[in-house]
Amino acid sequence: MRILLGLTYYRPHVSGLTIYVERLARELVERGHQVTVLTSQYEKHLPKEEIIDGARVVRVPVAFRISKGVIMPTLGVHAMRLIRHHDVVSLHLPMFDAFSVAVRGRASGTPTILTYHCDLQLPPGLFNRAVDQAIHAGNSAAARLADRIVAYTEDYATHSRLLRQHRQKITVIPPPVVMPAPTPEAVDSFRNNHGLEGRTVIGIAARFSAEKGIEHLVDAIPRLLPRYPDLKVLFAGPYEHVIGEEAYRHRLKPRLDALGDHWSFVGTLRLAMLPAFYGSLDVLALTSVNSTESFGLVQVEAMLCGTPVVASNLPGVRQPVTVTGMGKVVPVADSPALAEGITAVLSDPATYRRTREEIEHAYDLDATVSSYERLFDTLMTSQAARSRRAKRAEQKQTTV
Repeated sequence: MRILLGLTYYRPHVSGLTIYVERLARELVERGHQVTVLTSQYEKHLPKEEIIDGARVVRVPVAFRISKGVIMPTLGVHAMRLIRHHDVVSLHLPMFDAFSVAVRGRASGTPTILTYHCDLQLPPGLFNRAVDQAIHAGNSAAARLADRIVAYTEDYATHSRLLRQHRQKITVIPPPVVMPAPTPEAVDSFRNNHGLEGRTVIGIAARFSAEKGIEHLVDAIPRLLPRYPDLKVLFAGPYEHVIGEEAYRHRLKPRLDALGDHWSFVGTLRLAMLPAFYGSLDVLALTSVNSTESFGLVQVEAMLCGTPVVASNLPGVRQPVTVTGMGKVVPVADSPALAEGITAVLSDPATYRRTREEIEHAYDLDATVSSYERLFDTLMTSQAARSRRAKRAEQKQTTV
């Protein structure tokens, strides 16, 4: 199959959505498919075309930014050129210009699938509210044109303001999760390098952004220190120059500085380093506060490394813990409840342990990619049948 994947940000940008598409693209290439990624040239130094893990990446110039989004006036031109040479279009939303690609997919008769990663919810403010509404309108228009819409979970599909309007089109496919098992040697090395011996370690794996609710863990730490005076929080992920989050980081910086040795940033870790990071934790905290988080891939990654999770009670986000029993679900934006949940897991870790095999059975990469392949194949077959019927009807009218 020739598959066109479309999304706003791709590598080297790091986010859950980017990682999702990167894993999907890599696995599809390994299965023999021809994959093209259509995305933004969000930094001018990025090449307009390159090959990453066997997938062709085409970047469209950006005219200007609106909040966290980008405006690409020539996206439609690039999309039309590429769609002609692909069998299926797979768009990953939220995406400001999704409609311009979806309408060209529909016009060309190419099956178009949306994977809806989350409802966008920008920080408060009249301008951001206007941006929210504009992007929602564009995504809704794209959803009306799409042949099918992929959601991570039924839970999120039921609660999403966009997905619940298109229930008849929804196919639920769990997200692609890739995480090698940590080795004892790698974990020991990581713990030594970061001074973790004899310490209770809480981890966060995320972009430093407002929707991640980082301040609620910051507020929970004073409640945890009397019981765990050796407490250490490790933050893995981009934390400087995160698009649209400079003011948020500036606001939290004094409070983080005041925590001293109880908080450390380890930066964005390569996949090879992540098992040792997760394996070094006593618990992973996922403190997201709104619908911008719809699942949290990092939860399953941590579980695959034997680490339990304390997660916010958000639609979709609560599913990994609910399905596996490997952690606690706590109220959203509630620092005391977060501290209680972390304490419960730290006090009785055996209760929240599951085998790697159990987690792999619930979240299997092969099953995820195979589900996409079946969906693509089904839609291509249906489209081919429609084309044959239309051609016969046209021939019949010509004969008459």
